[in-house]
Amino acid sequence: MKNLTSDVSRREFLGGLAATSAAAAWFAPAVAAEANLPLLKPRALRPGDTIGLAAPASPVFEPSDVLEGERAMEKLGFRVKLARHIRKKWGYLAGSDQERAQDLMELFMDPEVAAIVALRGGYGAIRILPYLDYKVIRENAKILIGYSDITTLHLAIHKLAGIVTYHGAVALSTFNAYSTRYFMDTLTKAAPPGLVETPAAALPQTIWPDKAPAMVKGPLVGGNLTLVTATLGTPCEIDTAGKVLFLEEVGEEPYSLDRMFTQLQQAGKLAAAAAILVDRCIRCKPAEYKPAFDNTLSVGEIIQDRLGGLGVPVLYGLQIGHVADKPVLPLGIEATVEREKLAFSITESAVRIL
Repeated sequence: MKNLTSDVSRREFLGGLAATSAAAAWFAPAVAAEANLPLLKPRALRPGDTIGLAAPASPVFEPSDVLEGERAMEKLGFRVKLARHIRKKWGYLAGSDQERAQDLMELFMDPEVAAIVALRGGYGAIRILPYLDYKVIRENAKILIGYSDITTLHLAIHKLAGIVTYHGAVALSTFNAYSTRYFMDTLTKAAPPGLVETPAAALPQTIWPDKAPAMVKGPLVGGNLTLVTATLGTPCEIDTAGKVLFLEEVGEEPYSLDRMFTQLQQAGKLAAAAAILVDRCIRCKPAEYKPAFDNTLSVGEIIQDRLGGLGVPVLYGLQIGHVADKPVLPLGIEATVEREKLAFSITESAVRIL
């Protein structure tokens, strides 16, 4: 294990950060020119490659969690380099916005680092988006993987830097046989990962319009429902037109799910999609003892009500988010959703060899 000590990268990034101190004012006009770029696939991971670990959102509670994340990556056959501020804490954030952005930029610019894995999610990734240099990220395209709060980084970097990013396990995830297989198959092989196996805990169901074909294709895009909704009205607003939109959530009350689905619906993001994938939204139920309302709808009832009249194929009850069995879903890579199989496949390689 090594700490990140690239003085050249640090000087380059800090110089750029000083020149953009009014980050919010700089964000919108500067990123506009980066949209609609040809999609780049990062290089596939090779045995012994170096993975950079960063905490772009919340900090770890126990310092030993950093060591746990390192060991998880080493068990997969990779070396590890820690971002400079990975142990920082500022309330519910892993350091200041500038420090967390600096960590990501240094890892992207470090030629020794082949991939960046988020140590954990939490909250705060959305705050660093104005401090990232999307042109530099594109010039140093490499794997970025994580889920939950990391959704905002996926949406921003995919849209504004034009590279494939990967919704999947963080370093502190459970790397069981399922998660390990999809991590390695998706990120180390330049071949389509194929059918995403349905874990035993999933209960897939469909809402499939009569006029829709039995098989629907489109590039994957999506992530955590709260964070996807939070990008609306920003330069990183999700583009769902003709895409296979995947959404996952955990621990929200049903009325909150209703509100977010309704917001996406009224923003035109749901009806524009080629198909919609929704996971089981575990622990999404009324708050114990003090629910917001005396009566409530279930997750399934909300999905039927909010998504059922769109005329868009919907496959729900999946396992794609805050669960032990995690697939890797590459943003921008083509997927096929099949009615009869109650499943979806990733039908394009997600990385390149050279």
